[in-house]
Amino acid sequence: MALNMDRRSLLTSAVLGSATLVGATALGSLAPEAAFAKGDDVEPGAPDPNFAEGRVTGINEGMLLVAGSDGTLWRIRVTNASSIWKLHPTSLDKVAVGDGLYARGVRLNDGTLAADAIWVNIVNLQVHIAALAPKKIHFDHRGKRIIGHVVPGVTAASYNSTPAIADMTMVQVGRHAQVIGAWIPDTNEIEIATLYTSTIEHNH
Repeated sequence: MALNMDRRSLLTSAVLGSATLVGATALGSLAPEAAFAKGDDVEPGAPDPNFAEGRVTGINEGMLLVAGSDGTLWRIRVTNASSIWKLHPTSLDKVAVGDGLYARGVRLNDGTLAADAIWVNIVNLQVHIAALAPKKIHFDHRGKRIIGHVVPGVTAASYNSTPAIADMTMVQVGRHAQVIGAWIPDTNEIEIATLYTSTIEHNH
């Protein structure tokens, strides 16, 4: 069964141009939450060798040059088996120098990371909901104000751990929330993918 190919051989063959599979969703989830899941085979506290993060410093023929926050310089190969998320599934031509990213994939012998999935400008923040405005939610994050944009057809909210829905009308000022979204580089603004919060049930 082709789908049982391991990821290393699939991504290596994709780098060599022989894989016809498009989209790494066959290998795992492109949901933004998946960006924050550690690899199964990584020791607790140890760095994941198949995970990269940082800001894009250059793009050259399917290779992303990325400066990690810890000083690591990454070379990330994007192939027809790579999936790219930038608030919604997208393509390499939407990735820009200055974007931040998380990437998961397979380290190849030449030190490059063959990307399985790339999440561009993704953020995962613990916040307080400070104010509500049309198509915007103002968050307080460690004393700083962040503006969250509600994106029609994309933004969803999960209330009290229930499945996420598009209805944002139950979001309440003063509540704690976790927000996953896409940062707009060099601003204090994000586009909201999923907002996890709680709500008070009103008895009728």
